[in-house]
Amino acid sequence: MTSTKKPDQKRAALRPDVCVIGSDPAGLSVAAMATAFGASVVLVGHDRETYRLPAGTLQAQALRAAADQAFGGRHAGRFGIGLGQEPDIAFEAVRAHVQDVLRSAAPMNALERYRAMGVRVLEGGAEFVDRAVLAAGGELVRARRFVLATGSRSSIPGIPGLEAIPYLTCDTPLDRTTLPSHLIVLGDGPVAVEAAQAYRRLGAQVTLIGASARILEDEDPEMAAVVDRTLRSEGVVIRTGMILDRIEKRGDAAFAAVVKNGESEETLEASHLLVAAGRSPNLEGFGLDKARIKADSTGIQVDRGLRTANARIYAIGTCVRGHAGSPVQETDHHAGLVVRNILFRLPVHLEAIPIPRIVRTAPELAAIGMAEEEARARYGHIRILRSPFSDNGRARAERDMAGHVKAVVTPNGRILGCTIVGPRAGDLIVPWGLAMTKGLKVGDLAGLVYPHLTLSEATKTAAVEFLKPSAQNPWLRRLAGLVGRLG
Repeated sequence: MTSTKKPDQKRAALRPDVCVIGSDPAGLSVAAMATAFGASVVLVGHDRETYRLPAGTLQAQALRAAADQAFGGRHAGRFGIGLGQEPDIAFEAVRAHVQDVLRSAAPMNALERYRAMGVRVLEGGAEFVDRAVLAAGGELVRARRFVLATGSRSSIPGIPGLEAIPYLTCDTPLDRTTLPSHLIVLGDGPVAVEAAQAYRRLGAQVTLIGASARILEDEDPEMAAVVDRTLRSEGVVIRTGMILDRIEKRGDAAFAAVVKNGESEETLEASHLLVAAGRSPNLEGFGLDKARIKADSTGIQVDRGLRTANARIYAIGTCVRGHAGSPVQETDHHAGLVVRNILFRLPVHLEAIPIPRIVRTAPELAAIGMAEEEARARYGHIRILRSPFSDNGRARAERDMAGHVKAVVTPNGRILGCTIVGPRAGDLIVPWGLAMTKGLKVGDLAGLVYPHLTLSEATKTAAVEFLKPSAQNPWLRRLAGLVGRLG
């Protein structure tokens, strides 16, 4: 954030219905929605020079798209096309592609767009004067309700020697103009895994170093293992259970990463380092203590309705405690909740709706609700329904058969969760989320008619698994026999 311009104390304070502080996408959504409902809105702290899309979203997806094209070129021979030669990758052109994608999306977040909606935009920093007044852009703002959406940034661990090398982060993955010859990715979560595969497919040697026992530790181990096997088969070196102890400089363009596993120590030489070890909320300089807001290094404390300790002020997005690494879909959900509560006094509950998660690897991993281990601990007796993509006609035709659908349901068919690893998993998880939100049972998914030769048939196959034991019911068999005898 830039410094706050000192307001003229003689000027009357602005008194909007809603004042949004910060440029996290969730905050921008609040500004747009509240204005659409006729509320007066002030948006402050939106800095056009430093604004970035959140890590792991559009620029990462654009980089992935280029990487997937390179991978497809290498393996086109499977379809009788070309000879599967190594593609000629011009990394500068790849960077240009990513930057062009970002430029095409920029108008959606431009200040002029929000001004055209009727939002009063105050550029620069923002700081609370007391629990009810904000100073921003040379103005005092006394809003009916404030919404903090200050976002987050890449966490930089205190590794000795790190400051001596020009490392990359999840916010700046393309700050170098040449493709790394050997990239070390520090981290084992979704963003780290996505980056590791993308750079490997673009031709870099990649080593992923993670402190956890396995990659994607928050996901179902059975499903995360499918992603792990794929990355290893493509040449990504995965070193889990390792701590990056220190960095040693080795010349103008190289360094050595000294990693430890218990008492053992190993040295890995590389050309570049990408730090993807989590995110930290942006909380400095907003005067949160003056506003009587409870916060610490993990984020702002909120209740289930996203209110802070100051009932006049909400916090949403990645500045909320425990949500620094949350996906965009979850933080957008925050925006809808606070708008409903502020404008219509509707009761909201942060955890009332299951939120889908996605890891943009190939195969893609998407999940919603509980995984098997959590469901067994909570409910005891559950059923697991599976459908491999190797049984799906579309996946076989496209030679993209890694992974499967795995649904967790109660004995009576209530859906507790679903994880999908495979092609278009992020799209395929949607009907499972709809069923969970609307209280539908897995039998309802089995009863839908699915278009033939589509990946969505994997959902039907998994859902039908729930009905198979009914076919063994002796009473139903006798009924079928009786109907048959009746002609």
